[in-house]
Amino acid sequence: MEKITIFGAGSWGTALGFVLAQNGHDTLLWSHRAEQADEINRHSNERYLKGIKLPESLKATASLEEAVRHADVYVMAVPTKAMREVSSEISKLIQKPSLFVHVSKGIEPDSLKRVSELIREEIPEQWIEDLVVLSGPSHAEEVVLEHPTTVTAACENTGAAERVQDLFMNQYFRVYTNTDVIGVEIGGALKNIIALAVGITDGLGLGDNAKAAIMTRGLAEIARLGVKMGATPLTFSGLTGVGDLIVTCTSTHSRNWRAGNMLGKGKSLDEVLEEMGMVVEGIRTTKAAHQMAKAYEVPMPITEALYSVLFKNVPTEEAVGHLMGRMKKNEMEDLIDLL
Repeated sequence: MEKITIFGAGSWGTALGFVLAQNGHDTLLWSHRAEQADEINRHSNERYLKGIKLPESLKATASLEEAVRHADVYVMAVPTKAMREVSSEISKLIQKPSLFVHVSKGIEPDSLKRVSELIREEIPEQWIEDLVVLSGPSHAEEVVLEHPTTVTAACENTGAAERVQDLFMNQYFRVYTNTDVIGVEIGGALKNIIALAVGITDGLGLGDNAKAAIMTRGLAEIARLGVKMGATPLTFSGLTGVGDLIVTCTSTHSRNWRAGNMLGKGKSLDEVLEEMGMVVEGIRTTKAAHQMAKAYEVPMPITEALYSVLFKNVPTEEAVGHLMGRMKKNEMEDLIDLL
């Protein structure tokens, strides 16, 4: 048994708490809202996981000091936009080196930092025993139903990745290891952009052919940027590449697909965000990816089309038309470049 704190009591943080508590670990969820912590202590989190009874051993607190003091392992499950602030607050309270695991999928606009990079900027190295990325095709709603799920624990230190593998793995939650941190983070973040785009094509009623095209060419975009940043090409054929892309682009559980679907049906971005009532990571990541495409001089036409819809008020039909009217090219160019 290990003492673990999960920072962030949304759907994914709560689902991981569910797994860890079932695995026998002394698990504490931190929420910034006292009423949510109280509800979790009554074994439910209805806003995020409706109808699910949480393990009685899973506890929650709204005290950041208590949360930091509780654990030897910290799981960072807050949205990307809150990660820097929460990490900074943790750094003021932490008193011993600890293992950090982050499970958030996004890129910080302007700084263009991956989540692991911004955590390291806010928390001094002396307090970070190791930092592991846990990512993969995994809907919280299915994990708490104990449906078979596979994810990847990525760290340059294989021993740290294997420790995280041991913490989370059970009969329905299978964990693989990987040393390609850049590839795992880029795959996990950018697939949300492609899911938004697929949602738009579905909302427009453009059919399965369009969906397959966006997913396939979207994966090429993700790999193109990731490899330019130093990722291993094969990572994008695995769980955190094509695997995460499939689940996020094809499921109604996906917030990003649902948001795109509403955009495709004619709703404004403000209307979509108000109706969703939860963080849609792909919207913020689209801005970051647009900046990264320019910084790394990588062509990302799907990302650029989505950026024009989200931030330049270009009609969705016009953006799709622009994508289809691009200059002709050989499909194998991307594969040759990657190899």
